[in-house]
Amino acid sequence: MSKHGKILVAMSGGIDSTVTAILLHELGYEVVGITMKTWDYASSGGSKKETGCCSLDSINDARMVAVDKGFHHFIVDIREEFGDYVIDNFVDEYLAGRTPNPCVLCNTHIKWESLLKRADQLDCASIATGHYAEVHQHDNGRYYISKGKDEHKDQSYVLWGLSQACLSRTQFPLGHLHKSEIRDMARQMGYHELANKAESYEICFVPDNDYRGFLKRRVEGLEEKVKGGKFVDKEGKVLGSHQGYPFYTIGQRKGLGIALGEPYFVTEIIPHENVVVLGKEEELNKNGMFVHHLNMLKYDKIDGQMPATTKIRYKNAGAESTLFEEPGDLLRIEFATHVSAITPGQSAVFYEGNDVIGGGHIVSAFEKD
Repeated sequence: MSKHGKILVAMSGGIDSTVTAILLHELGYEVVGITMKTWDYASSGGSKKETGCCSLDSINDARMVAVDKGFHHFIVDIREEFGDYVIDNFVDEYLAGRTPNPCVLCNTHIKWESLLKRADQLDCASIATGHYAEVHQHDNGRYYISKGKDEHKDQSYVLWGLSQACLSRTQFPLGHLHKSEIRDMARQMGYHELANKAESYEICFVPDNDYRGFLKRRVEGLEEKVKGGKFVDKEGKVLGSHQGYPFYTIGQRKGLGIALGEPYFVTEIIPHENVVVLGKEEELNKNGMFVHHLNMLKYDKIDGQMPATTKIRYKNAGAESTLFEEPGDLLRIEFATHVSAITPGQSAVFYEGNDVIGGGHIVSAFEKD
């Protein structure tokens, strides 16, 4: 019998999840590895060779480690679960003029639910992943996420949507470590090739990073339906034609296909008019926004108002702000200074020091008086 009981470990075949599984195995857990097949890239019509967590090579890498260390490993096909929700949402958000966070949505609604379902079937008390974050329990009884020790790898931003039920059964064994330490551990364990394996930052179902091509292949006739839209400035003056509003995002400067003599940025997308508004860089600056689809972690609610550091994108450093409770599933965020390129559809995550208070999806930006 194992020292700590059974634990289900999500194994992508990459260095982080592999070291996670081995560390727990060496600590005396009865590790059960699981690799989830979320997407078959060939079915999307893409030209690039399948890579990343869903490729056959990655699945074989995960299985090899399990065999080497002598613990069970399962491969689970969740393509139907994944596609119906994450990919449809990805397409719908772009068609609505917003910019989605598919990894956040997958973590929140697909990956953890699938893991817990299999954990129950396999009689595992908890689950573990190779994310760089930590889970704690507050004195109030609530579970919450804190930033990982390695600030360059911290993944707390993409985990804000996890429920209390999920967090109560989740471990992040790498949260207190730096990436360099993980690579050293892999070498010491004898996995030298894995230690030098390049990391992937792509969306798993868009491995060529061409989301525009993906949308065109996914939505029949999309290019014909949206081509010929207008670029305008904030006064409505027509500046030129664009390729279709779904192919642009707030803050974009490169790839606009228009020369105006000086840098212009996408400042607004108006989908029902197929209009993309362009402006100078300073026009991207706003000091307020509304956020909905909330999930509170450290505290169950905001009582009136609360100070916080708010991040509006993954690599964003965060900005000093105040959270204001609004009627319904809504928060009003007012920043102490202007922030650039607040993008509807992206995640807003609220921090108290290193701890995640909660998060939600950005609805719109505004300029407070």
